Amino acid sequence: MTHTPPVSTTAPISDPDQAQRRILRVLVGSQVLSGAGLAAGVTVGALLAQRMLGSTSLAGLPSALFTAGSALAAVAVGRVSQARGRRPGLAAGYLTGAIGSAGVIAAAVVDNPVLLFIALFVYGAGTATNLQARYAGADLAAPGHRARAVSTVLVATTLGGVAGPNLAAPTGTFAEHLGIPNLAGPFILSGAAYALAALVLSLWLRPDPLLTARALADTGESDDATAPATADTATTDSRGGVVLGALVMVLTQLVMVAIMTMAPVHMHDHGHGTAASGLVIAIHIGAMYLPSPLTGWLVDRYGRMKIAAASGIILLASGILAALAPGDSIALLALALALLGIGWNFGLVSGTAIITDTVPLATRARTQGLVDVSIAIAGATGGMASGIMVAATSYPALALTGGVLSLALLPAVAATAYRR
Repeated sequence: MTHTPPVSTTAPISDPDQAQRRILRVLVGSQVLSGAGLAAGVTVGALLAQRMLGSTSLAGLPSALFTAGSALAAVAVGRVSQARGRRPGLAAGYLTGAIGSAGVIAAAVVDNPVLLFIALFVYGAGTATNLQARYAGADLAAPGHRARAVSTVLVATTLGGVAGPNLAAPTGTFAEHLGIPNLAGPFILSGAAYALAALVLSLWLRPDPLLTARALADTGESDDATAPATADTATTDSRGGVVLGALVMVLTQLVMVAIMTMAPVHMHDHGHGTAASGLVIAIHIGAMYLPSPLTGWLVDRYGRMKIAAASGIILLASGILAALAPGDSIALLALALALLGIGWNFGLVSGTAIITDTVPLATRARTQGLVDVSIAIAGATGGMASGIMVAATSYPALALTGGVLSLALLPAVAATAYRR
């Protein structure tokens, strides 16, 4: 059965550029909030599971679960967005993430690992929605400015993403005052942040960017959002572009999640507290999003494939540094995690631009959702494998393996360049 997108009822707008600026402002506001929401699981999820289960080998399970949950959410958000627009799709995703946060708190209170794992799966919807929002920033952007539009949405996550981990200790203390286990504290912040992000989008993401792009295409008022990539930004045919863009984002996600997930556990095993691991994760998340404006400019200026290749090289450097850094050196671990974030950012922005360039409006949201499923599955795989590998070998072995694996991006990009 072929799905035909509904005809948009969005009224044509007189100034698409003004609408795009308004949309970006609203998306920035929601991303600041959701950034704080996604940081909770990254910072204390593995530690919470380790404490409840008494095993390091399963400490990567929380990351695997909320990234697996984000896979299902990516499909749902993509389909809702395709049928009804970005606003209801993104708002529903964030609201689901808030429900998952509440479930994690309840699981910690009753000390129930099964409930914890179910709640973390639901919590993953927030992560998926945070990533899907970047596509909304590009719906009305001109082809030569799509990477910069994506990067504007991504960089907004920095404020909440950096603040969230650094609030791990204070929210833990606050949770104890409420009779809630310390490590569940950041999920109080997460639930509130996701709920507020959903509210912001529901009230102010108007006009809806995807429906507006369709309306403009239908009336012939603008071809910016529907035009194919220019010669400077084109990569390959539609199918090849989707495959390449997905591969870039999948591989960078796999490596990033694997190395990042076990960093707090590695630091804890070397005597560092929650505040120290929160600082390192904050630096990492900042590096994931803060370079976005520069990355967007580089992608639009020098091409998608060059920046995609650069991401593989940066991830290799991160893996080598994380493997060689002494366990008691917070500075070197922070630098390694910062490089990890930058490499991921290069891959995400370049891969997103490739996908948006090559997928038509008629199937854009649905295809983007399916691509993000692959990204989420890669993250789940990295999260699960990381705990098992560290238990069997060591964190340095995990980091070095991830760095070497990232080099697979280079032949993929080279093969695409050769076909052109």
